[in-house]
Amino acid sequence: MKRSKFTHPEHHGIERIGWLRAGVLGSNDGIVSTASLIVGVAAANASAGEILVAGTAGLVAGAMSMAAGEYVSVSSQADAEAANLAREREELVADPAGERAELAAIYVARGLSRELADEVATQLMEKDPLGAHARDELAICSTTVARPIQAAITSAITFSTGAALPLLVAVLAPHSLTIPATALASLICLAALGGLSARIGGADIVKAMLRVTFWGAVAMAVTAAIGTVFGVAA
Repeated sequence: MKRSKFTHPEHHGIERIGWLRAGVLGSNDGIVSTASLIVGVAAANASAGEILVAGTAGLVAGAMSMAAGEYVSVSSQADAEAANLAREREELVADPAGERAELAAIYVARGLSRELADEVATQLMEKDPLGAHARDELAICSTTVARPIQAAITSAITFSTGAALPLLVAVLAPHSLTIPATALASLICLAALGGLSARIGGADIVKAMLRVTFWGAVAMAVTAAIGTVFGVAA
């Protein structure tokens, strides 16, 4: 495609929002839930074998749960989008003039003059009426459209990857250091994940790192306290 000398390349993160959301959620949940589970079980004076079993079970169950949950929720969104598009397609056939006026009114509300809004609506309706209404009336576009299978697979893989990190640390660390080693490694991974996701999405890196690290620390502290209580009680 020929570029004008006045154009410049722009890089935005919005086109990656679908898989980025599922990937960050999966990785973050995998690290936090598995690390918290390991810390809680270790605080209850469990053996190394019991910690390994609990961590592995948490990884498998969490990955399946994340995949199923993402697929169901995003499928619901996809069904709603399809239903809205079908309804819009019927309205375009039944009342094209009314739909053109509706589109023009949207552009007027966004700041265009009535004359320019009518012209824009007319030209867009001539080229791709459903696409114009999907984008400007229903807020459905290629960058935000629901993709259930992509979300499910991304969540399962990223959860498993995230969960494997604290589990590996728990396996390799001396039993007496399971809690501090797992907690420290998980917080480092969470900070790195927050920074990476912010960089990919073009957001504030430090803010993202602090946010995920703080809540990860809170989760592990709570489960460690619960594990300690049950360990003492036993």
